[in-house]
Amino acid sequence: MLRPLHLVLIALLLVLQGQLWFGRGSLPDVIRLREVLKEQKQQNDAAQLANNRLSAELHDLKDGLEMVEERARSEIGMVKPNEVFVQIAK
Repeated sequence: MLRPLHLVLIALLLVLQGQLWFGRGSLPDVIRLREVLKEQKQQNDAAQLANNRLSAELHDLKDGLEMVEERARSEIGMVKPNEVFVQIAK
């Protein structure tokens, strides 16, 4: 005949097995979460690539405007508003 302690241990074993197969953190749940994580990482990588492209484009635009301003100053003597142009003869 089974003692009460044996019944409690068997019930506890059944509860733990149920959690392992069907509860939160179960094997199917972990597999599903790994797939979600994989998809999220792919989305993050794509977003990071887009951010890097936009950052490079912004950097190019800033540098490009500085280069245009520098050439305009040196080649045709353009000045900014409220700026005084001084030319030193050698």
